[in-house]
Amino acid sequence: MSVVGFDLGFQSCYVAVARAGGIETVANEYSDRCTPSFVSFGPSNRSIGAAAKSQVVTNYKNTVQGFKRFHGRACADPYVQSVKSNLVYDLAPMPTGATGIKVMYMDEERVFSIEQVTGMLLTKLKETAESALKKPVVDCVISVPSYFTDSERRSVIDAAQIAGLNCLRLMNETTAVTLAYGIYKQDLPAPEEKPRIVVFVDLGHSGYQVSVCAFNKGKLKILATAFDSELGGKDFDDILVKHFCEEFSQKYKLDVKSKPRALVRLNQECEKLKKLMSANSSDLPLNIECFMNDIDVSSKLNRGQFEEMCAELLAKVEGPLCSVMEQAKLKKEDIYAVEIVGGASRIPAIKERISKFFGKELSTTLNADEAVARGCALQCAILSPAFKVREFSITDVVPYSISLKWNSAAEEGLSDCEVFPKNHAAPFSKVLTFYRKEPFTLEAYYNNPKELPYPTASIGQFLIQNVSPQPSGESAKVKVKVRVNVHGVFSVSGASLVEIIKTPEGEEPMETEQTVKEDENKMQVDQEDQKFQAGDNGDKKSEVEEMEVTLCWAVSLSWFDRPSAVGTVTLQLPNEQLSLWLFQGKMIMQDKLEKERNDAKNNVEEYVYDMRDKLHGVLEKFVNEADRDSFSLKLEDTENWLYEDGEDQQKQVYIDKLAELKKIGQPIHDRYIEAEERPNAFEELGRQIQMYMKIIEAYKAKDEQYDHLDELEVTKVNKHVNDAMAWMNGKMNQQNSQDLTVDPVVKVVEIKAKTKELYSACNPILSKPKPKVEPPKEEKPTENGPVNGPEPTESQPCNPDKATSAGTEQETVENKLPEMDID
Repeated sequence: MSVVGFDLGFQSCYVAVARAGGIETVANEYSDRCTPSFVSFGPSNRSIGAAAKSQVVTNYKNTVQGFKRFHGRACADPYVQSVKSNLVYDLAPMPTGATGIKVMYMDEERVFSIEQVTGMLLTKLKETAESALKKPVVDCVISVPSYFTDSERRSVIDAAQIAGLNCLRLMNETTAVTLAYGIYKQDLPAPEEKPRIVVFVDLGHSGYQVSVCAFNKGKLKILATAFDSELGGKDFDDILVKHFCEEFSQKYKLDVKSKPRALVRLNQECEKLKKLMSANSSDLPLNIECFMNDIDVSSKLNRGQFEEMCAELLAKVEGPLCSVMEQAKLKKEDIYAVEIVGGASRIPAIKERISKFFGKELSTTLNADEAVARGCALQCAILSPAFKVREFSITDVVPYSISLKWNSAAEEGLSDCEVFPKNHAAPFSKVLTFYRKEPFTLEAYYNNPKELPYPTASIGQFLIQNVSPQPSGESAKVKVKVRVNVHGVFSVSGASLVEIIKTPEGEEPMETEQTVKEDENKMQVDQEDQKFQAGDNGDKKSEVEEMEVTLCWAVSLSWFDRPSAVGTVTLQLPNEQLSLWLFQGKMIMQDKLEKERNDAKNNVEEYVYDMRDKLHGVLEKFVNEADRDSFSLKLEDTENWLYEDGEDQQKQVYIDKLAELKKIGQPIHDRYIEAEERPNAFEELGRQIQMYMKIIEAYKAKDEQYDHLDELEVTKVNKHVNDAMAWMNGKMNQQNSQDLTVDPVVKVVEIKAKTKELYSACNPILSKPKPKVEPPKEEKPTENGPVNGPEPTESQPCNPDKATSAGTEQETVENKLPEMDID
């Protein structure tokens, strides 16, 4: 099972995996751990990530970025319409009314949903993770902003499904950061002690999020969250862009906003300037060559001027900080530390205001860019049965209060009830009890629309069907289970009808439940029974007929087409969603084919440049002048063809073109390789011949090392050596008289074969070991003991083996004594 965490950012993404006993942020094919959130569509393929970002200037109409903010939003959404004018690519409505992105792909105008585009980006991140882990990736945890609503979260889950991912949890970005911070802490208070309160501030490219977290050993609990979805790094970039647009209009008479390509380039330069100003307070230049109409533009700015321009934005920093402290009912003295993350948190003015608000130094113990991805990977490891992780419970919160409303016969109108108040623990389930005589509808909605960064407060409608009164005419008792799951998504997950069985007199009636469940989830969540009575309140129930209660969506939500037929809600995708999957696979295959075609084209181009340089370099001696000029001309024609008729050809055309060039160039290259390797091959053969000749001479000189060799066999070896010597001398003489521009007389492979042949013929004979001289046989011991051995005594038991050995040694020494000189 894979353990992967994806930080799906507005401007860039990070992938973290669990391996080798730890969490690691992995790099993409460019050896960069940051993958830009860009998708570019071309006439023959797509580019995703860094490759797409490199096309943002040249292919701006079909390169999309910043699409994260459109998840779950209708095209008519006021926010979508307000930012539409600032985009260099086009938006268009989908058939469902959702926001789509209109691009030219494969020379056709297409409209892709936000889920599809995000699915493409997730597929790229999935490939990065698979490349690092060397195995398929399916299970993962994906980050989302804590302020995402139900509709936006469902949209991200759909994107994950399109990418073939099983999202175990949509994790709030600030919650992921708290997990990455707390799980490694060894000095947290014990569970029964007062918790450690830490504030986390995440200022990314598109949003500003603050959360307060309480830590105890083995657990964390989010106390409150606050946010500003319109305060992020891009908002500071926009102020710089606006400033320079006005300056260039006065200074150079240029209307920058009329040229999308110039606007994109200015955005890039302003982002670079912003980062430089964070590290340097002096005047910094901004220079762009051939900006518009072949005009070079230049300007300068310093940090002080930048902070003056951004005064309104900087004033918004304290709002969420105050809000989160009020919600959690905390004082500044209760805060143990303030941890900041996010790319835009590096702006000095922002750090200064946050530090001043809390009256303490800010903590930067976490990696500002990678903390979210690492937290997601840790959560995935906790959920995975394949990894053993220290027990650590995570309690998140509901960002907005959620209510239910329904038609009430008793009150003759609508009744409502707040089911999950703001900052209620999540994931969490509740059971609501209704007394009804007929099917009824529950509508879920956010009851404080002013808090939402989303125009619609409605979450969805749920229809409870097949409800009828009891035979006595009294209301049936229906229990409805509602929950906010691990993704932060609200749902009516089940309904059951309570049946009261009549029992004999003297015994109490027994209640039984028949439950129909849907949207099953493997995660265990806390359950709490909370009863709300609605409708007619009957007397004591006597007997209820058994009935089936099912759930269905009464209306199709704006982000997804769901079947309106009555039945239990399932997680199966409709035909439209299945077709998206198939089309996604088709695009992936097209990208692969296009990559292979480009590789084949690049191989031709690389061969042309390589051979053209070598023909006047290392290969010059191995081709005559006429052939060199002819081949050079063909290489030049091929280069021209690549940029003209050969610009867009099929893969096989490039393969054939390369084979045609190699048919001429390969023999030249082979002659060069032969000339380089031939001396070493001859030297090895010569060394072998000399070694065997020395052994033969030693044999003839009666060297005792070789006196065991058979004379006939040595004669055969001598013949093999002489033949090899004659062959080598002959080939060397022929090759020395041969011109280098023609094929060699003898090839390296032939010389190596001759060396091997000589070794096989001579080595077994000349390396034959000397026969071993057998030692004299030992006499068998007699009944009285071994020869020359000591007599056995009571204190020394007889040991024939030791005695024989000792006797032999003694006899050997005595035989050698006469040869010794004695003074």
